[in-house]
Amino acid sequence: MPRLVLTGSLVRVMTCGDVARARWAPWLAEHDTPRHDLPELPARADVDPVLADVPAGGRLAVVGDDAALAAVLVRLLRRERLDVALALLPAPDSAAAGVWGVPTDPAAAVALARDGVARPSPLIRDDHGGLVAGRHTTGPFHGEVYCDEHLVARGDTESLVVVPDPAGGVTATVTGPRRLAGLRAGHVTALSGRAVQLGCRPPVPVIRDGVPGDRPVARRSWYRHTQDWLLVSPRGASAGR
Repeated sequence: MPRLVLTGSLVRVMTCGDVARARWAPWLAEHDTPRHDLPELPARADVDPVLADVPAGGRLAVVGDDAALAAVLVRLLRRERLDVALALLPAPDSAAAGVWGVPTDPAAAVALARDGVARPSPLIRDDHGGLVAGRHTTGPFHGEVYCDEHLVARGDTESLVVVPDPAGGVTATVTGPRRLAGLRAGHVTALSGRAVQLGCRPPVPVIRDGVPGDRPVARRSWYRHTQDWLLVSPRGASAGR
């Protein structure tokens, strides 16, 4: 596995959870960047002390799944540290890696973390205090979905998937109810904009980057924050302005 050659910018590595530490152990053993072993889903008390040691304009590598990345992003936002660039060493099934073009192959991911450029990327918030690192999803519901002023779906719906749009916003993908007595998948509609709104009855659970929500919701909004975050990403994967 390639050795991560330190530059002045990469100053900290967060490893989130035993599974991530085991997967990346060969690489972690090959470098001497300060390493912080955190829980699988790091909280304020885990992340904030690390951020206190990251200088303005510094770079931080997050080793973990999408929920770990989202948790770190929340702390960057709340501490007004969106000047810190994040390099992602993702899980094999990472939706965030797919959205942002980050490789899941360890050798390629390490090379990107080492040599990649930090690019402004849309920061997608929800109205429940969270962020979308890779994907938020729902199960079946009856209701309406809007993207900006455009109606995406109304009535019975099989699922809603919300992901960041690297071109500059957020994308809602709605799958309609199954047809022909359940033998054929429902129609899929996708639309991108600056905000997505869901209203439904009865309330529906929302899975946020793989983590189920505390309770079902009757309303939920996702929207692009006024400030971008900095992601170490391949050329061509940065946000539109």
